[in-house]
Amino acid sequence: MIIRRHGSPSHGSLLKVGRLVDAYLAEIAPDPYLSLPKFIAMIEVLPDYARVIDDGLYRAIDIYLKAHPMLSEQECKKLCKYIDCQKLSQEACNHAAQNDRLPVHLVVRVLYFEQLRLKNALSGSCGDGLLSQKMSSSGVASAAMSPRDTYACLRRENRELKLEISRMRVRLSDLEKEQVVMKEGMMDKSSGGKTLLTSISRGFGRMGIFKGQEGGRGKQHKSGLGSGKKLQPKEGKSGRSKRYSVS
Repeated sequence: MIIRRHGSPSHGSLLKVGRLVDAYLAEIAPDPYLSLPKFIAMIEVLPDYARVIDDGLYRAIDIYLKAHPMLSEQECKKLCKYIDCQKLSQEACNHAAQNDRLPVHLVVRVLYFEQLRLKNALSGSCGDGLLSQKMSSSGVASAAMSPRDTYACLRRENRELKLEISRMRVRLSDLEKEQVVMKEGMMDKSSGGKTLLTSISRGFGRMGIFKGQEGGRGKQHKSGLGSGKKLQPKEGKSGRSKRYSVS
């Protein structure tokens, strides 16, 4: 373990030790002769801040509950109080929400935090301070309802929130597809316009070349006709002179 100058272990070292301790707890949890006080003493070896995520601790406690089905309700509550619902991952929350071995009040708490996460995913504007404020303000409502009723209500609301998130994801996927189609259409239109302009410019160029050739040929034809007219009288004059000279 890395020790700093002031004598306290570094936080990274504590996290590594925490993972090792949780793995060890999961190894010894199936032992039917392991008493609850000894198991709790092993959990309390580490401080709370040594665990950023409680998934390993939740797994070890769940294994212990499964291997010791004769625990009373009070003993289960005493053991499960070490699980921090805010430190559970989404996968662990989904498992805990359907875990019959956990006390009802813990499942309700897990469902409540899962509901807040779903609402945060929909709104994206709820911070940690507001999260804790909502959790503390919900004490009156949860006290007015029985744990079973609160459990059923939260399960129903969470299902509705999950459906709403699924609909939003489908809608987002459709919008992304529409955006791709629109971009492809704009690219096709721009390339089609360039092709049309190119063909028109080529057509004008060919017309100019043909006009130049036709003009040159016309000039040559006219010059040939003019020279022919001039040559005829010369030939006639030369013929007359020859006849006069002979006679």
